[in-house]
Amino acid sequence: MLRVDALISSPVYLVGLIQILSSEGISIVSTRQSPTEQLSWLADAALIDDDALGAANGLDDIAEAARTTAVLVLLNSWSLSAEEYLRAGAIGVIHKHQSGESLIAALRTVTAGVQVLPEGHATKCQAARPDPLALNLSGREEQVLGQISRGLTHGQIATRLGISPHTVDTYVKRIRAKLGVGNKAELTRVALLSRLAKSAA
Repeated sequence: MLRVDALISSPVYLVGLIQILSSEGISIVSTRQSPTEQLSWLADAALIDDDALGAANGLDDIAEAARTTAVLVLLNSWSLSAEEYLRAGAIGVIHKHQSGESLIAALRTVTAGVQVLPEGHATKCQAARPDPLALNLSGREEQVLGQISRGLTHGQIATRLGISPHTVDTYVKRIRAKLGVGNKAELTRVALLSRLAKSAA
């Protein structure tokens, strides 16, 4: 089940959002009205309404959330541009007026580490990522990355490899540093690409 942390300014919008997402088996594990409230560590994605961001440090709030989870930003017509949110660390940006089906598809897409842009946006703004096969990961780092590509949790990886969850966390931090990725979704995407590249080789 996909778990979402929702930072939404409007209680009315939030009620509709909960109904739409729950009808598709998506769970909202936390709702917030201010970016100063703690983002849920259980979340697979953070859905952030740009109306709920402070004008002065909204991009910083996006960057902070993106350090731990995939971020999808909900835009209004008077918002900052999609590119600014993507540069701050969001994986996806969509307009609030897009359909519920579009929102659900966008959430599922960003949790897979794939960028989502608003309707009518012409090009993708992808940051260059290093090729994981060219970074000389250690044997154990490659094993951990392979397990991540299969969707295993840190605890499950620890059990399979016979190491502690703390050691898995350490390997994941090293892998993230080498690959230059900032959150779980990006790491999963790179792991999947690495797995596909190896199987094609």
